[in-house]
Amino acid sequence: MFGPFRPSFVAQGGLLWKNPFRMSATRKANVRKRLRQVDDVIATIQASGVRCKALDQAAALPKESEMLPRDKYTVFSRYGLHHRKSLHKVPKFTKKTQRTSPPGF
Repeated sequence: MFGPFRPSFVAQGGLLWKNPFRMSATRKANVRKRLRQVDDVIATIQASGVRCKALDQAAALPKESEMLPRDKYTVFSRYGLHHRKSLHKVPKFTKKTQRTSPPGF
């Protein structure tokens, strides 16, 4: 009842971070929109005539329209089932570039 093994309050129990199993249609649409915005920024910078190594690497990435749905919404995971993991399970997935996977995956 009292002491170190007292029961916790129900309101304080459960998962701290509620993360859904599947990506919702809205979240997928936001991913596609974000990819298109990045493609537009890359194209705009290329059109301005600026040249640098990072821009060449970004231009080599596939565009949103060229990507398969599997590559848009999942990323390679060494430990995941079938070596894929849903994109929204990746920390800071909105800030990272996850457009390519290792060959064969």
